[in-house]
Amino acid sequence: MSGITAANVKQLREMTGAGMMDCKSALQETNGDMDAAVDWLRKKGLSKAAKKAGRTAAEGLVAIAVEPNASGATGVVVEVNSETDFVARNELFQKMVSDIANTALSVGGDLEKLRAETFPGAGKSVDEHIAEMVGQIGENMSLRRSDGISVDEGVVASYVHGAVTDGAGKIGVIVGLKSSGDKAKLEALGKQIAMHVAAARPLATKVDDLDPNVVKKEKEVLADQARASGKPENIIEKMVEGRLRKFYEESVLLEQIFVIDGETPIRKVLENAAKDVGGPIELVGFARLELGEGVEKSDDED
Repeated sequence: MSGITAANVKQLREMTGAGMMDCKSALQETNGDMDAAVDWLRKKGLSKAAKKAGRTAAEGLVAIAVEPNASGATGVVVEVNSETDFVARNELFQKMVSDIANTALSVGGDLEKLRAETFPGAGKSVDEHIAEMVGQIGENMSLRRSDGISVDEGVVASYVHGAVTDGAGKIGVIVGLKSSGDKAKLEALGKQIAMHVAAARPLATKVDDLDPNVVKKEKEVLADQARASGKPENIIEKMVEGRLRKFYEESVLLEQIFVIDGETPIRKVLENAAKDVGGPIELVGFARLELGEGVEKSDDED
C-alpha cells in the first residue's frame, strides 16, 4: 500500500523481531496501524511482543528524590529531556534536574502541579525556568514525566540504573514498602526490589491493578493463538487460562520471579523477609521511568 513506507516496516521489525515480509504483510492487513500490526503478528505466532516497545529517541536524565519523615516517606521520579546526551552531562542541566526532582516532593510527583510549582530560587515556575535554561544552555529541553509514592509507615526505596550523576541516570525506580519493621532492613529489601523493577519492567503491582484493556487484548490474542492449534473451544478456554497466568507472572510485580535469586515470586520474597524485618510487609506500589521510553526517532535519526 502506498501509505506504508520502508521505515514503517523497519520500525515494526525492530519492535517485534518478525521478518521483513511478515511485517509488510501485517501493515498491509491493518492499514498501517502499528499497534494492530503488532497484534496481527502475535496472532499469527510471528512475534512475541507483549506490547509496543517504543523506540528511544530522547536524551536527558531520569532523577529520583526521597524524603523520609517521622514514620514513613515520600519518593518521586522525574524525566527531563534534552536533545543530546552531551547536554545531559552538563553540570547546569544536572543541577536543574536534581532541583526539579526535589521540587516534585512538595507535590507528590503530580506532573501538572510540578510544572506550575515555583522553581527553587528562581521566582518563576518550573516550566518557565526550563524555558529560560533553553536559552542559556542552547538546546531544547522539557519536563516530560513525573510520578510519586508515599507511605505513612515504612520506606520508599530507590534505584538508578546507568547513573550519570548522584540520583540521576537512564532508569529511575521507586518502591514503597509499608511496614512497622526495621527501616534499615526494609530499605535494603526495597532497593533490591527496585533493581528488580528496573530489569523486569512490570506493568502493575498486582493483577487487579492491570489495565482491563490490556488484559482483554491479551486474552483475545491468546485465544486466537490457541484456535490456530485446531483444539475445541473448551480446551481453548483452559489453554487461555494457563497462558494468562504466564502473562501475569511476566507482567505483574508481585507474581514475577525475583531476578536476584531467579526462583522466588516477589510476593513470597516479602513474606520471607517479614520475620527478619520484624513485621508484615506490604508493597504499596512502584514507579519506573526509563529515559526516552515511548518516544520514536524521526527517519533522519536512523
